Amino acid sequence: MLSRNGIHFPMVVALSALGALLLAAAACGGGSSATDAPPPATRTIFMEAVEPKGTTNIEKEAFPSEALPDGGGYKLVEPNEAGDWTVSTYAWNPRQVVVHEGDTVNLEIVGINGASHTASIEGHADHFVVERGKVTSLTFVAGAPGVYKIGCETHQPAMTGELVVLPRS
Repeated sequence: MLSRNGIHFPMVVALSALGALLLAAAACGGGSSATDAPPPATRTIFMEAVEPKGTTNIEKEAFPSEALPDGGGYKLVEPNEAGDWTVSTYAWNPRQVVVHEGDTVNLEIVGINGASHTASIEGHADHFVVERGKVTSLTFVAGAPGVYKIGCETHQPAMTGELVVLPRS
């Protein structure tokens, strides 16, 4: 056996060949197929209908001269007698839900702000209502890979989120 400084060259050549073979297999997908993908899972995701709000005073920041778009889920309250003014909007938290195709998705959505939110998830839930102080539960199977809009009809365009469905492979 050839060796130099305690290194056995046939072993080095064999390990190098094995490493090259493994790299080639990984680059080609390693022989895996869609049937090797993990099975669909059940995902429970907790969401909130919230109203981020900011208040300041005209002594610190001037009241904006331009109005916010009407009906856009935005609210700008003019300064009161003390000079305090507020801006707010409505949002889904989290704004993005990521699942895999074929997963069973359980959404538990609590209403924190806003009396109610009439909503839908494109391609997955045609109609649901989230009310303040209540939990709305939805269950569906994630469809084809893609990005789907989660929207509140009352607070558009601000209260929009995404359901991202990744391919299962």
